[in-house]
Amino acid sequence: MLKHLLPLAALLALSACTTLSTSTPPASSTVRYEAASFADLPDWGQSMASQSLEGLQLSCRSLQGRAAWKTICAEAATLDAANLPAITRFYEARFAPWRIVEPGNGLITGYFEPLLAGGHQYSAQTPYAVYGVPADLRVLDASAAQLGAEVLVARQGTGNRLQVVPGKTRADAGEVLVYPKDFVVDSRTRALKGRIDNGRLLPYYTRAQINAGKGINTAPVLAWAEDDTELFFLQVQGSGRIQLEDGSYVRAGYAEQNGHGYKSIGRWLVDNGQMKLSDVSMQSIKEWIAANPARKQELFNANPSYVFFKTLPADNNGPLGAMGVPLLGGYSVAVDPRYIPLGAPVYLSTTWPLDGAPRPLNRLVHAQDTGGAIRGGVRADFFFGFGTEAGLYAGRMKQSGRLWLLLPRGMQPAAHL
Repeated sequence: MLKHLLPLAALLALSACTTLSTSTPPASSTVRYEAASFADLPDWGQSMASQSLEGLQLSCRSLQGRAAWKTICAEAATLDAANLPAITRFYEARFAPWRIVEPGNGLITGYFEPLLAGGHQYSAQTPYAVYGVPADLRVLDASAAQLGAEVLVARQGTGNRLQVVPGKTRADAGEVLVYPKDFVVDSRTRALKGRIDNGRLLPYYTRAQINAGKGINTAPVLAWAEDDTELFFLQVQGSGRIQLEDGSYVRAGYAEQNGHGYKSIGRWLVDNGQMKLSDVSMQSIKEWIAANPARKQELFNANPSYVFFKTLPADNNGPLGAMGVPLLGGYSVAVDPRYIPLGAPVYLSTTWPLDGAPRPLNRLVHAQDTGGAIRGGVRADFFFGFGTEAGLYAGRMKQSGRLWLLLPRGMQPAAHL
């Protein structure tokens, strides 16, 4: 997932969920934190696993330089992963749990790292390109005040970045005009994604335009995929592996996005009378596509967002989350960082998906990722790991749940983190 990954929740959360919005939404005043004890956490005494310690050790790569975490991270590095009672005592001594409360039922969804079949070269069997970032894609970072202006002037910065020229409304040679109202603004970074045409920054091409050939002549091809449906879901996940014909793998990770808001294809199917809301899952969407091949591209193009990838080291570690550390299958979650700080331990209480009697899923995980559809305090996207079985669970994960934020003792949860 995968920095800026669009999690599977973005596909299945059928309200108006988009990766982008016209402004940064304020943190909700309805979210509050209630002081709790470890006895309040369901199955706390029986749920500890060595992966929970490993998750903290990974988070500490980023947190260890902060004063509140320095001692915790140093102690965590010395613990025996096999000594679960000692790990449990460590968390109880060093952390205090806070239950996150907001109106309604909490929502826990899932995501995973998919595996695609592909090849090094274009062929009749592998006709679908996995694209890197197009050379003509430009990204403009601007402040909230600048985004409220009628017109901006920008000039080329480093790489594909543009920089605002303060105080100007008319462009000189080598500069471009930008009209912020023409763009959808990335609510997390306040970035505009576009292309330069005749001295003006225009919104970058939509998925439909890219599929029709716009812009991709400047994009490198990282690999070729056998199945365009699986490639679409790779974009939804934001990261995955492509197995090539010689048995080797290419690991593709999120690099950039075209700047258009994510539109749920699950919502499109419901709105067009193709599926009931209660039936929507990754598996049911794939079944609809198989039964309606002539409408497949129409469905895909209903989502104007398009993700471009970069090649990551093909090791056995998990994909990188928004913290820049590998995600652990079953022990990492994506959260809304307005309410849960990245790196913090989170106690999750929910149930496993799939048919049958509800089976508890209670465990200590770590907030190591974010996602465009992850909005709210009691909201998490559970990383199931790599491969087909992980995808089966992730595609059907839409469970109610509760979350407790674990903070170093003495630290108070802020209203807006």
